[in-house]
Amino acid sequence: MSNYKFERLSAQDNSFLLAETPHAPLHVTAVGIYDAGDLSTGEGGVDFRMIKRSLEARLHRIPRYRQKLMWVPFENRAVWVDDDHFNIDYHLRHSALPHPGGLEQLKNLTARISTQPLDRARPLWEMWIIEGLSENRFAMVSKIHHCMIDGASGSDVAQILMSTSPEQATEEPQPFLPRPAPSRRELLIDAAIHQVSMPLRALESLSSYQQTAPDIAEDIGEKLGALAGLAKWAVSSSSPTPINGELGPHRRIDWLALPLADVKTLRSTLKCSVNDVVLATVTGAMRHYFLHRGVDPKALDFRISAPVNVRQKSEEGKLGNRVSTWIVPLPLATSNPLEWVERIRSETAELKESHQAQAFDMLMSTAEYLPASLLALGARAAEGPINMIVTNVQGPPFPLYLLGAKLLEMNPIVPLLNGTGLGIALFSYDGRLHIGLNADYELVPDLGILTALLAQSFMTLVDAADAREQHQQAKVPPAKSATAKKAPARPPKRKHSGKAPLQAVARASGPEPH
Repeated sequence: MSNYKFERLSAQDNSFLLAETPHAPLHVTAVGIYDAGDLSTGEGGVDFRMIKRSLEARLHRIPRYRQKLMWVPFENRAVWVDDDHFNIDYHLRHSALPHPGGLEQLKNLTARISTQPLDRARPLWEMWIIEGLSENRFAMVSKIHHCMIDGASGSDVAQILMSTSPEQATEEPQPFLPRPAPSRRELLIDAAIHQVSMPLRALESLSSYQQTAPDIAEDIGEKLGALAGLAKWAVSSSSPTPINGELGPHRRIDWLALPLADVKTLRSTLKCSVNDVVLATVTGAMRHYFLHRGVDPKALDFRISAPVNVRQKSEEGKLGNRVSTWIVPLPLATSNPLEWVERIRSETAELKESHQAQAFDMLMSTAEYLPASLLALGARAAEGPINMIVTNVQGPPFPLYLLGAKLLEMNPIVPLLNGTGLGIALFSYDGRLHIGLNADYELVPDLGILTALLAQSFMTLVDAADAREQHQQAKVPPAKSATAKKAPARPPKRKHSGKAPLQAVARASGPEPH
């Protein structure tokens, strides 16, 4: 139940608060790198005052940015309330690299920033403006708790805070009039009403479900079957690997970018999805990384969690989480890059057919009627069946600007779940696929090697696809005709921009323990 003073978190949003631990903070991080343009003040500096004013003018479009958590007594469930002591100076931070700063220094600073948990007594976000980058650039490192956003809503926030035009007028900030926070008594009464009304709300949900499902019995049967398949993974642990174990307090951060045109060409050539290309690239990189670490990939049952957006059109633009998940075993045993694609395409097609994502979404909807303690146990149990997370979010295909400063790249950093020492996030933006890597400092001491292997794995896929295409063309006999002219020579092998990813790779060195 909503109240004019507060709003309950969904069960899924609340689960990210319950699953958080001191060494596994669950905030989503993004590193934007900008061409300073007119914001430049010289010597690597930027006009921080103008950035602050621009952010203040847009906060009314993201009300959650001025709301904080308040916990319902005895229920272990949080609600959103307006922060009557909101101060933008706490959330907007100003820092600098020793000029001229390089990417390695920026990654080290980002790793330190990302390990610091957000203060739960305040709105759950921070934004760091980091000046001093070489070539007249600056960076923005944003941290937003996962209970506020998923990948799709995070992309929406970025577009609200920026503009599609370099000509961005400065707006006037609107006054903020916080609503009064509820008392403990009001929260208890609301919680009691919420509990009593559960059967009625469940019936309303069922009625709504009957109107949208053509055959409710068949639909529920399919989803229960998909849940049974999901439970199969939950009762069996994935293989132990060097990247899995207890997380420490420190991180390593790295990133690279692939040309999106090459990714889409590969998708067309191999007749698969972009996500299949992404997971095949990760497969090749992880296979060679484990060989580098002295582990036989053939002996591994290696599974990744791939979040799936289940947001309806009516929910677009809203914050919060509307995400399901696939559990995908990666075919690390084979060295054939085309088999990586074929097996993953087969696996994802089966997942689509089984409606696993919709079944998981139904499970999260049911969680609205379960005690938070059971939800916390479920969140902990979900960590065991997987080895890592790979998330892929579609961003805007056009450039964005902050007060005329062009956003050159946006590198996403997914939080680590307890026990998973590596997470890979992908974000497409303005013709490039940006890949961000987040790793535990001790479990993955050589993150730069893995980053290079991702670029190498992608180029291996491109070369294998080209070789197969040329082989198939060579097998087609030329058309016979008495008047046919001599066929022109076949064009040379398609050149891909394979050097670009390797040029983007900088050996990662995480923060020194502090």
